[in-house]
Amino acid sequence: MASKKKKDKYAEAGVDIDAGNDFVKLIKPIVSKTFKSNVITDIGGFSGLYSLQTQDMKNPVLVASTDGVGTKLKIAFMMDKHDTVGIDLVAMCVNDIVVQGATPLFLLDYIAMSRLDVNKCVEIVKGISAGCIEASCSLIGGETAEMPGFYGEGEYDLAGFVTGIVDNDQLLDGSEIAFGHQLIGISSTGLHSNGYSLARKIFFEQLKMKVTDYVDEFGKTLGEELLTPTRIYVKTVTNISRGFRIYGIAHITGGGLTDNLPRILPSQCKLVIKTSSWEPSPVFNYLKRAGDISDEDMLRTFNNGLGLIIVVSGDDLSEALQRLKGMGETAYHIGSVEARGKDDQPIEYIK
Repeated sequence: MASKKKKDKYAEAGVDIDAGNDFVKLIKPIVSKTFKSNVITDIGGFSGLYSLQTQDMKNPVLVASTDGVGTKLKIAFMMDKHDTVGIDLVAMCVNDIVVQGATPLFLLDYIAMSRLDVNKCVEIVKGISAGCIEASCSLIGGETAEMPGFYGEGEYDLAGFVTGIVDNDQLLDGSEIAFGHQLIGISSTGLHSNGYSLARKIFFEQLKMKVTDYVDEFGKTLGEELLTPTRIYVKTVTNISRGFRIYGIAHITGGGLTDNLPRILPSQCKLVIKTSSWEPSPVFNYLKRAGDISDEDMLRTFNNGLGLIIVVSGDDLSEALQRLKGMGETAYHIGSVEARGKDDQPIEYIK
């Protein structure tokens, strides 16, 4: 009778190389679904290879970004559900480059945990793959790191790294935003992947709630609400850009409207935003009420129901809103661009 293979010293120390190899075999068919013709290598090598095809661009510019999922992962741990946080990972990365007019090309991921849980990692990669397919982006490689003694039992961290491309003539940086331009807000699916440290404090510490608690206002359990994946806006931006001139786009992440919109705003301009022009999803009103959060803190912590802001001309406003509606988006005219006085803040909120 064959004897059972003896564990090597590295495995005894907490790093199982054989399990890592098995994991790569399991995810190959999942990851390959994201491949486009530009991908010229399979996963499992030392690096990923991607062939650039820039014949249609006069001056191609590569655009790169990196991000993670933050403490939203704590909700995944509590629910033991790991097949959606990968979507969040992709969304947080690709949304940051599409706002500059870039088309996502490929993404790399990083998964780190104490001991490799193959089944859990496969679920994570399923989510990353689904996100990449939604973003028309190829997952060409990554790293799975076992770090015994570094992470808590059953916990992990994620990071993503995306590269996109845009012709220099089509690059969006907000520099041409001018007085009279109008702001369109496109709805989020909830908290997305920001503000979870405060949300967890309110729900789990102050209110003593559990992820399994059903909340009538949400129409689902608390855990289901908090684990709703971040919207991926790649197709939305691509489609609206084909029909209208876009002067600037902001992804509303950490810092909310207050900190993200000034990042694309010329110094001579200010934004006047009417906060009653859109209806936030119930989770925001619930947090504001339960946590006794001021309007100022809400606008600087959460997306408050708007995941993306697009700047268009006044002449295009009505048609752009109609186009977005036809695409199935919930979009609102939330404000305008005006001249900024010497003592004005970048954003003026009105009711």
